[in-house]
Amino acid sequence: MAYGKIPESVIEEVRRHHEIVDTVGKYVHLTKNGKYMKGLCPFHSERTPSFTVTPELQIFHCYGCGKGGNVIRFIEEIEGYSFPEAIRHLAEQAGMPITWDVPGESSSPRDPELDASYEANELAAKFYHYLLNNSAQGQEAKAYLIERGLNGRLIDEFTIGFAPESWDTLSRFLQSRGYEPELLEKAGLLSAKNDGSGHVDRFRARIMFPIRAKDGKICGFAGRVMDDSKPKYLNTPETKLFAKSKLLYQLHSARAVFRKKRSAVLFEGYMDVIKAWSAGVKNGIAAMGTALTDDHAALLSREVDEVILCYDGDDAGQAAAMKSIPILEKVGLKALIAILPKGMDPDEHITRFGAETFIREVMEHPVSVTKFKLLYSRRNHTLLGEEGRRNYVMEAVGIVAELDSRTEQEIYLKELSREFELSLESLKQDCHGIWSERQKSRPDRDKNDISWNNGRNETRRAPSAPAMLPPYQRAERRLLSVMIRDAEIARSVYDRLGDAFNVEDHVALAAYLYAYYAQGLEPDVSRFIASLQDERLERAAASILMNEDASPFDEHMLMAYIHEIQKVPRLKEIEIRREEALRAERAGDVLKAAKIQIEIIALERQLK
Repeated sequence: MAYGKIPESVIEEVRRHHEIVDTVGKYVHLTKNGKYMKGLCPFHSERTPSFTVTPELQIFHCYGCGKGGNVIRFIEEIEGYSFPEAIRHLAEQAGMPITWDVPGESSSPRDPELDASYEANELAAKFYHYLLNNSAQGQEAKAYLIERGLNGRLIDEFTIGFAPESWDTLSRFLQSRGYEPELLEKAGLLSAKNDGSGHVDRFRARIMFPIRAKDGKICGFAGRVMDDSKPKYLNTPETKLFAKSKLLYQLHSARAVFRKKRSAVLFEGYMDVIKAWSAGVKNGIAAMGTALTDDHAALLSREVDEVILCYDGDDAGQAAAMKSIPILEKVGLKALIAILPKGMDPDEHITRFGAETFIREVMEHPVSVTKFKLLYSRRNHTLLGEEGRRNYVMEAVGIVAELDSRTEQEIYLKELSREFELSLESLKQDCHGIWSERQKSRPDRDKNDISWNNGRNETRRAPSAPAMLPPYQRAERRLLSVMIRDAEIARSVYDRLGDAFNVEDHVALAAYLYAYYAQGLEPDVSRFIASLQDERLERAAASILMNEDASPFDEHMLMAYIHEIQKVPRLKEIEIRREEALRAERAGDVLKAAKIQIEIIALERQLK
């Protein structure tokens, strides 16, 4: 068995080398609870631990969000890796040589050109950093950075550099190290001349901020001018390494903090991230000089539960925040907004008022989306005149009506009532009218279980208790649980039932299990889960295995379960025949109805 070009023996060695409690323990604080280890789930926000690791089976399962699997699946989920990337990551940690190639693994260092491109970017970053600190050309740039509030430690920590004004400084340096101009162009470091006569440095007379991929490798740069010339920032062009719609500045450093806080702070600029980092905001990131994208939001949703938007206090920054909110909410992230004085950005606030004031007045008091929308709306209305006040109040009532919680609605409506000396009851009537009209047009109005901006995740409405599974589903789950642990019982079930399970995922799990044992492999829960290569099936298997049934299992129980499973299609057939008999009776065909009733009786006898 192999996956792509990764040998099954490699997967098995990786899995055996990484004990699941040790691996998960690097990300989650686990405490012993009988034969299990429990902790707060790293994949969703919770107060009561529902995340469980079973050392005996080498699997994890969360009873809250349903995620589950073995150690490989955990790394896939926590790091946002594909299966091949997770295997590579775990193999490198184990000191195993990477001797295989995986089709589609775009960042594989086994690709010589990509490997050389990464190396060239790393070397360019060191070269730019050296020029900033040690060349006459870099002194003006370094003085500019120090004037902006950065010190030598921050400059070194973020490997900030300087690209001289010369057309070929970097080109000559890298070519002297054996890098071909064509490769350097593909890496985004050089640009071809318009006349086709050669190449020039892409970045010139700019302060250079290296951009790292999520694994920490430098994949590109952002170059900033020190005057008012345009463009203010120049990014690496789109390459195999650099896709700005999918990259976030400082993500590689912030991820460790994400896991602890389950929260990210999204800034607009690189300087904002760096200054905030120096102020103690270690979970700060920024987009690559572009608006927040769906890809950015999807990436963050795998890392955190909430995002605090700390955009500039000017009109453009607030408008950008308004556009970012629905993008974050669409992927299930809770959005909060840190409010800055009008016209001020985070960098300026920290420089003027200091780190402690920034943390205390800005970061520790983010407002809800509703509050931010009210503040944003207020900016667009002149409240001195009667018409402006009226327009603002009606717009504000519409914003409040977006909330599903009547209690939260009343809190905001009371504020409006007090400020504008209006009747609370009239405001509530208007709000309820707007809310009702919106509910009618919402396709999911009867299933609105997620209210991401009605308080923090922990205070969302608790989901209703799961319904009791029908007997045949409980029988299938128990049978599969035993089969995964016992090859003889699996073979017995294969002979008597085959793949005649009724739940789609159970059919698939049984098929994989029969194939697994057909290779002569011994029962091994974690190894079987590794063979599935399907997130949904891995979750299903982990859930089945974690819900233990303490009742005895013997031949009699086996036959009882099989009988319960086999009843389902017969019961469905009886239901179909009853509908046919009823149609025959309504059509006046008494003989046909009687014949069908006889068939139904025969089917019911078979069930007994």
